[in-house]
Amino acid sequence: MTKQTRIFLATLMLTMASSATGQVKLTVDTLQCHIVGFSAGLQLPLGGSNSEGLVGGNMKDLYHGPYLDFGVEWDYLFQSGWLLSLDGDIWFGASNDNLQQREIRMGDVYNAQGLAMTWGGIDGVVTAYNRSLAVRPGIGKIFHVLPKNPNSGVLVKLSGGWWMQKTVFTQDMNEGQVYQLDEAYQHLYDHYRNGVMLTESLGFAYMNNHNTYINLKVSIDFSQCWSWSSRPHTLDNLMHLNGRDDSRYFDLMLGIKLSWLFPITGRTSYDYYYY
Repeated sequence: MTKQTRIFLATLMLTMASSATGQVKLTVDTLQCHIVGFSAGLQLPLGGSNSEGLVGGNMKDLYHGPYLDFGVEWDYLFQSGWLLSLDGDIWFGASNDNLQQREIRMGDVYNAQGLAMTWGGIDGVVTAYNRSLAVRPGIGKIFHVLPKNPNSGVLVKLSGGWWMQKTVFTQDMNEGQVYQLDEAYQHLYDHYRNGVMLTESLGFAYMNNHNTYINLKVSIDFSQCWSWSSRPHTLDNLMHLNGRDDSRYFDLMLGIKLSWLFPITGRTSYDYYYY
C-alpha cells in the first residue's frame, strides 16, 4: 500500500467518524402564531369591602365558595416570548344552590318556617346560585427555562377588563311558580352588578415540540374586582336594603386554572446541520 493510499484512507476514516458524531445547532425555531385555549378551574373569594359599609354584600358574604371557572382564550405569541391575549370566563357556584342566608335576605319571599309559597299555595322549590362573566384583554411574557424548548417556561401575565355578577334563580315548575320570583320581580333580589377587574397571573406554559395536542398551561390568578349595582331597586333584609344600592364594591379573588392550548400554526424545535 503506497503512502498516498494510506493518507487517503486515514483522511476518509476521520471524516466519517466526524460526520457520525458532529452536529451544530443552527437556529432555534420559536413560535409566532395564534393560540386558542380552553380552561377549567376554581375561583376562591377572599373577601373585600364596600363604600357604604353594608354587611353581607361582597362575593364571599353572598355566596358559598369555591366557584367553578370555565373559559376560552386567544393568544398571539411573538418569537420574543411576549404575547397578547383575550380571555373570557364564566363562574358559577360549585354547589348549585350557594346563596347564603337566603331566608333572611329574602324575607318577603320566605315565611317564618323558611318556605316559599307558590301561586297554588304549596311549598316552592327555589335554587339560587351565583353567575359571573368576565372579558379581559392582557399582555404577558414566557420566560423559557427548558434548553431544547424555547416556547415553554414561566408565564407572567397582566390583564384587565369588564365583569358582572348576579344571583340566578331557578324553580321546579312541577311544584309551581313562587309568585315573588315571577319574571321581573326576581330582579329585586338578584344583586346584579357590573364593574371592572384587574388580574395578575403566574404560571407555567408547556408547548410540546412535536405534538400539536399536548400543550398545557397551569396558572394561579389573583384578581381585584370593582363593581356597582345595575338595578334601580334592591331588596335585602340582611344588608338593610330597600331601595337603590349606591354602594361601590371591591372583591378579591384567587383562581387556579388548567388550560389546553392549540397553536394555529408553527412548531417548536431545534434545527441542526451535520458535518
